[in-house]
Amino acid sequence: MTKKIFVLDTSVILYDHNAIRSFAENDVVIPIQVLEELDNFKKGNETRNFEAREFIRFIDRVARDRMLQEWVPLGDGNKGRFRVVMKAYTNGVDAEKIFTGLKMDHKILNVALFLQHNYPDRKVILVSKDISLRLKAKSFNVWAEDYETGKSTDINHLYSGKTIREEVDPKIIDEICEHGHTDLRLPGEESVQNNQFFILKNGKKSALAYYNPFDGFLEKVEKRTISGIKPRNAEQIFAIHAILNSNIKLITLQGVAGTGKTLLAMAGALEQRQRYKQIFVTRPVVQLSNKDIGYLPGDIKEKLNPYLEPFWDNLKFIKNLSGKQERHYKGIDEMLEYYKIEIIPLTYIRGRNLSHMIFIVDEAQNLTPHEVKTIITRAGDNAKIIFTGDIRQIDTPYLDEQSNGLSFLIDRLKGQKLFAHINLEKGERSALANLANELL
Repeated sequence: MTKKIFVLDTSVILYDHNAIRSFAENDVVIPIQVLEELDNFKKGNETRNFEAREFIRFIDRVARDRMLQEWVPLGDGNKGRFRVVMKAYTNGVDAEKIFTGLKMDHKILNVALFLQHNYPDRKVILVSKDISLRLKAKSFNVWAEDYETGKSTDINHLYSGKTIREEVDPKIIDEICEHGHTDLRLPGEESVQNNQFFILKNGKKSALAYYNPFDGFLEKVEKRTISGIKPRNAEQIFAIHAILNSNIKLITLQGVAGTGKTLLAMAGALEQRQRYKQIFVTRPVVQLSNKDIGYLPGDIKEKLNPYLEPFWDNLKFIKNLSGKQERHYKGIDEMLEYYKIEIIPLTYIRGRNLSHMIFIVDEAQNLTPHEVKTIITRAGDNAKIIFTGDIRQIDTPYLDEQSNGLSFLIDRLKGQKLFAHINLEKGERSALANLANELL
């Protein structure tokens, strides 16, 4: 079989610096313009800056004494080769002349056209996270595709964390309601995931339960109020159970606006303030160009405040559920005063050790899989991490419903003993918010 030639766009490398090694025995081309763009991204504390630096170091190690305009082996075994292509012209179409503006994208597209012209017996594929560049390439009859490595399953088949079982053996429901658990088995239990939640029904009988992986039983899930927040549906009851369960160290809450993701995470963290020393809260800052929050005026708190208003809104809501004289209200103020609740930027998470704390990451759908991994690998002793987000509301241009970090996390960790996920389906903010979610 003839080997293919894959041309990598900058967006792919900033998403995954190991991408160059993901094409089996096929060859990979790096346009010189990509190296130039990576040079602009190498400084900074964000994940994409880290990815740029790691890729540059890898190329330097592999190339050694080789010239980069010749084919360089990527490694032993079935790995292919790579090379750098400089300014490329063909006798045919010039993308830079057809499109207005001096954009790097058009130079990269010209490299793909050059390779297509010079290697007519091989399939040339431009790989990019940029949808617009892929469409431009196809307009020139150059095959283009997204970078598929690390993508999760289709969103319609993504693990929801919850199953509704009808016509369940009434003995199972009775045992769960009376004794809090049962060792009786559900039909098809071999497919049950660890920490999976269930709504069990039989006629008028019903029970909420979850599969406890540590004792192998179906256990009853009780409805609990936390920090004054009363759950309004089964999914919220499940979410609270997972947040309060000391055996579950990693939780994902997915749902549209108004389903209570951030509120439940904050309320659950406050409910356990005696168990953990600190509550850290953050969310990714979606920026323009290659500028981080350091360009914004003020100290770190002032820089982050515009992005973290939802946390303050939820904290105020929880405080207002009790009167100002109540102990709970004063407790929250004291936690803020003594930095027991702390707002931190994700850009400075690398290298930290998150021990004896709850770490809440909001808007996790705007993270890459590598960023999610970076956060989780910071977890130390007695740490719990809660990711919340809506995989249908992605604000970064190079992520989609399958390649974002939240989908990746749900898909890869389902069934693990330390992990629980629940998809919050029903909006509880207001009738107006529900109307907007359904019809707009």
